[in-house]
Amino acid sequence: MATAPSTVRSTDRLASDAKSYVDWPAILAGGVFASALSFVLVTFGSGLGLSMLSPEPGEGASLRWLTIAAGLWFIWVAVSSFVAGGYLTGRLRRRIGDATHDEVEVRDGAHGLLVWAAGALIGMILAAGGVGGVVGMTVQTAGNAAEIIADETDYFSGRILRSDDGSVVSDQAARDEVAVIVGRALIDGEVSAADRAYLARILVAETGATLPVADAQVDGVLIEVEAARQQAIEAADQARIVGLIAAFILAATMLVSAAAAYFAAIRGGHDRDENLPFGTFTTVRRGPTV
Repeated sequence: MATAPSTVRSTDRLASDAKSYVDWPAILAGGVFASALSFVLVTFGSGLGLSMLSPEPGEGASLRWLTIAAGLWFIWVAVSSFVAGGYLTGRLRRRIGDATHDEVEVRDGAHGLLVWAAGALIGMILAAGGVGGVVGMTVQTAGNAAEIIADETDYFSGRILRSDDGSVVSDQAARDEVAVIVGRALIDGEVSAADRAYLARILVAETGATLPVADAQVDGVLIEVEAARQQAIEAADQARIVGLIAAFILAATMLVSAAAAYFAAIRGGHDRDENLPFGTFTTVRRGPTV
């Protein structure tokens, strides 16, 4: 009895010829596209952010409102970029013919997740190369605060040793002793009675001022030192809040972007299998033409 020749479907041949279910060229294309699109949108948003700032004190948007606006913009940029990259990967992925409809959706979605992972790695590399991050911003803020404290120490030390005619004591040893006490006052917020009396005696010895005048001058400068210290504390707390908000926004945005890339890749795979043009991504699908 003769048997009918077996036929091999093209999809089966495609499945047997495929070496891997992961289409890395499509993933790389989607990741690069998402990164490029996000770079363009972030650059545009940076221009908008700079337009909200002002060199005049008290003018322009506050740091907190600017952080919220930047966070909302970052969410939109990240989600829209990964949606575009995931959809592109779904359209470009070579479908393996041995999969069911549900399996095809899972594989398309997995490629979208890999696009998200590739884009996240590219972002991390750019951040390490100089763009910076939340931790880097915090470290930089701490370094700037240390420089400001050093400048304030020199300024207030000169204020204490300033004579009535406006001249400043040139004795470096006296300036160093005063700077040590002022520096501790900026850090600890306290100046002992012995240190206050010692500052007054230095002022009397170096400028010839009377003791009551020296006491009043030292007390007035130390009040300003405490005010400067409180301003530094408020600035550090503001930076901490900004960093905290930025960290939560970054984590939440990356999770939402992963889901967006997953479902966008599934939609791209669906349009690929249906041979739909790109315009149908946001329009109602039309029936076949005769």
